[in-house]
Amino acid sequence: MSPSPRVTLAELVDGLGPRTVTPIGPPLPSVAVTGTEFVDIAEELGDVASTLLLAPSTASLSTARLAALAGAAAEHGAAGLALKCSADRVPALAAIVESTGLPLVRVADRISWRLLDAQLTHLLGEAEASLAPPQQRGAEPLFAIANELAEFFGGSVAVEDLSRNILAYSSVPGQLIDTLRTHGILARQVPASPYNDDQYRTVLRSDRPIKYPRLGDEEPRVAFAIRAGALPLGSIWAIDASGEAPVTADQEARMRRASALAGAHLLDDLRAHATDQRPREDRLRTLLTGIDLTGTEFAELGIDEDRGAALLAFEVPSAGPTAVAQLRSTVIRHLVLNRPDAVAVAHRSRVYALFAAGSVDEATTVAEPLVPLVDRLVGPGTRIAVTGPAHRSGDVAGARDLADRLLEVAGRGAAEGGAVASRAAGSAGGTHGVRERGVAGQRIVTAASLRPLLVVDRVAELFAAGDELRDPALDALQSSEAEASRAVAETLLVWLECFGNVAQAAERLGVHENTVRHRLRRATESHGVRIGDADERLAAWLQLRALAR
Repeated sequence: MSPSPRVTLAELVDGLGPRTVTPIGPPLPSVAVTGTEFVDIAEELGDVASTLLLAPSTASLSTARLAALAGAAAEHGAAGLALKCSADRVPALAAIVESTGLPLVRVADRISWRLLDAQLTHLLGEAEASLAPPQQRGAEPLFAIANELAEFFGGSVAVEDLSRNILAYSSVPGQLIDTLRTHGILARQVPASPYNDDQYRTVLRSDRPIKYPRLGDEEPRVAFAIRAGALPLGSIWAIDASGEAPVTADQEARMRRASALAGAHLLDDLRAHATDQRPREDRLRTLLTGIDLTGTEFAELGIDEDRGAALLAFEVPSAGPTAVAQLRSTVIRHLVLNRPDAVAVAHRSRVYALFAAGSVDEATTVAEPLVPLVDRLVGPGTRIAVTGPAHRSGDVAGARDLADRLLEVAGRGAAEGGAVASRAAGSAGGTHGVRERGVAGQRIVTAASLRPLLVVDRVAELFAAGDELRDPALDALQSSEAEASRAVAETLLVWLECFGNVAQAAERLGVHENTVRHRLRRATESHGVRIGDADERLAAWLQLRALAR
């Protein structure tokens, strides 16, 4: 058995090209690279011998800390360090190369770290292709791949992208073809089917070809994902003329080879036309709206459905378009350090980020370090809503709705707390704003932390939509412009919040206890408010509280 070809760092850089990476400092040495690994600047380096380290979050590091990181990597035998930096830092980084002996390569800003990892994985041989340029197969290599596979399977073959567009199809004389494939070729789009979502999700998550038996007019099919490393790019579907027998070893080998070749071409196209995270961002936008879902979005983003995904919604008060764009850049740049699967988009005045997480607590731990960072780099007053985990594509739109509601409720609670605190500043107790001031201090909000306010918010919607739910007497009292009536409404609300304790209500209002008793009598005798039993008091408090939100 011949040894695997030796891949050097210089060959990798040449293979990626200057639009993707450029060396820093002196010419790159002929050091062998056996793999890649994302490095966490906060953790100790492990066994990284002959590994190219990918450092997504080094832009904010000082030159001294970068030098320390490079020195440690060199001591552990790393092949090099890939990072992003501004042009004015290149001379300082070149000096680090001279002092530590560790090669540094600069990654273009427009290149996402996930795409870079996929490109490196392909070049290092996981796509079972050498570093030499792919052989010429004519102007349409994907069609040549489909034809070669169709000659082996005896049936029509289609190469598809992640949106289920048919990029190429076979045209071998005598190949077996059915109505579904014929319609797909004519429309260049896979026809809709109730089985599509489950089948595509299974194919994209599987490490082996999947065999689907005959189903109605559909002939048996063998399907396999097209990947570059862990990055899904599409799928190959071959009608199997041999029937419904299980996939053979030879069939699996042919599908793997075809997938590897197709992946190389799709990856080159992705590098040429979509060199940033746009395809992933488009998937997240689809998930956030819940429109035109395919059911395979999680697999395409590299998120395990069983584990689930958390959604973070970021909001900076009074942030303009430029600040929101900076917020998205800051969020994704720092999330990918520990969550390479993270994807973020800006939408209106907020930024949404999705990544794999099994619980709200886990996602909250990830979000906590971002609060002071965004405050410093984008603007003060950052608030983050955490929702999830979502386990299916269709769950993300609901998670976004909840995140939006959390931010809106938290914003109203903070504003209400400030107003109440101002009103209470001159009173003896001044305790009426304690709950709202607590909301104002929450920078990371979840459904659990805001559940009481969520209940009040939903109750307010019910009162607004149903006249029969509201007490007309309270409506009249609340809508009155008379100062005396407003004082009665306020006293009634505070008294109810104090569980009927007149002394505590008087202290909070800054009035005499007899004044509280007089206003309560006016509420029942003059305005007809009913608070005789617990249910009536509950309904009255909800109506008063909903209006005060």
